Amino acid sequence: IIFVSLQILNLFHAGDLRDSFPSGDEDNTFTGNVDNEINGNWILAPTGSIHEARLKAKVKRRLRKNSSRDSGRGDSLSDNGDVVRSVVPPTSPKGKLLNRRSRMGKGRGLPKKGGAGGKGVWGTPGQVYDEDKVDVKDPNYDAEQENCIYETVVLPLDEETFEKTVTPIVQEYFEHGDANEVAELLAELNLGSMRGDVPMLAVSLALEAKASHRELTSRLLSELCECVLTAADVEASFHKLLKELPDLVLDTPGAPQILGQFIARAVADNILPKSFIDGYKGRVDCEYARAALDRAAVLLRMSRWTGLRIDSLWGSGGGQRPVNQLIKEVNLLLKEYLLSGDTVEAERCLRELEVPHFHHEFVYEAVIMVLESKGNRTLQMILQLLKSFCASTVITVDQLRRGFERVYLDMADLSIDVPCAYSLLEQFVEQSFDAGVIDKKLRDLCPCRGRKRFISEGDGGRLKLESC
Repeated sequence: IIFVSLQILNLFHAGDLRDSFPSGDEDNTFTGNVDNEINGNWILAPTGSIHEARLKAKVKRRLRKNSSRDSGRGDSLSDNGDVVRSVVPPTSPKGKLLNRRSRMGKGRGLPKKGGAGGKGVWGTPGQVYDEDKVDVKDPNYDAEQENCIYETVVLPLDEETFEKTVTPIVQEYFEHGDANEVAELLAELNLGSMRGDVPMLAVSLALEAKASHRELTSRLLSELCECVLTAADVEASFHKLLKELPDLVLDTPGAPQILGQFIARAVADNILPKSFIDGYKGRVDCEYARAALDRAAVLLRMSRWTGLRIDSLWGSGGGQRPVNQLIKEVNLLLKEYLLSGDTVEAERCLRELEVPHFHHEFVYEAVIMVLESKGNRTLQMILQLLKSFCASTVITVDQLRRGFERVYLDMADLSIDVPCAYSLLEQFVEQSFDAGVIDKKLRDLCPCRGRKRFISEGDGGRLKLESC
């Protein structure tokens, strides 16, 4: 109770003192009263003075904080406690983030770590890293790992993956005919135990293909036997083909004869031993396998006795044949047709040539044959043949037009050997137009021999016409 009474008296006494002193000495008096003690007890200060002290402390803390953050602003405190800011504009936070200089106020303002710090930085510009040296004292050091050689391991192909991978390679080979590319692609694969099935797959695809593709397959087997396959792989493939002939005949009825030709060609190319056929004598129960082996044996005997070239057994592809050979085969086809009159056989032979881009030569030779024969029978047979080929689209309109245009351009030279060539050509063109073989535009392009009129000196000025 005595302590509380003393505090109340001090409050009244402090109020009287504040009224007696001027305003300038108020702060000093307040500070002196607060710092004094009465009988070991603190003297309570007025509420207004405490509030002013708190404001000043708050302003000082704010100044210290701003001075550490923005050292160049130059903020100061006025006499009445207001903060006076300088006219220097504050720096933007974005600029401070992009500034890589040290914010500690130390150093020369260079980037930290010499420019080697920061996200995604692998060192100072121009720094070259040497190979890491193996530390023998490293707890994870293993002496056996120093001589290790790491290689890429390709898993061997299984049966399903093998067929999906190799089939497109063989089919593309039928288009470009480059055996070296096939060998490079197969060398990149880990064939493993499926290596011996490559010839089997190639021959199976060739059974349903054209004769030119079969020739390419025989060449492919001969090329692969030197780098990718072995003679044992080729022999094992033909053994499997003979066993699967009953299934192959369902899709290709002529499979036994075709396989026999493949066997004979492989023996002639020295990728199959000559004892391959002899090893099956008396041991074949399948009639299809027996027919294939008989066909191969007959071809090999014919090559020894009659000089049959087995290396040209399939013939060469249409695009690979020389032009002179194609012209001879076209002429032979037309002569056989004039003798037999079989339009179906002529169409089959023309398709087997596999030269659809060269059918204009067939049209050209056919029209020349009509002009040189000078007979109505040849004209009618050739007209019937062209009409049949146009109806079955064996010969396209473009190839037909090119063939006739070539004849039109060569009429000046043809008329030397065949004086009536112009009249025969006009007759054939008119009948072709009536039969629907050519159109009116192509008919109008047909050349006609110019007729000259002249005045003879002894005919009294009469005009004469020169006929061919």
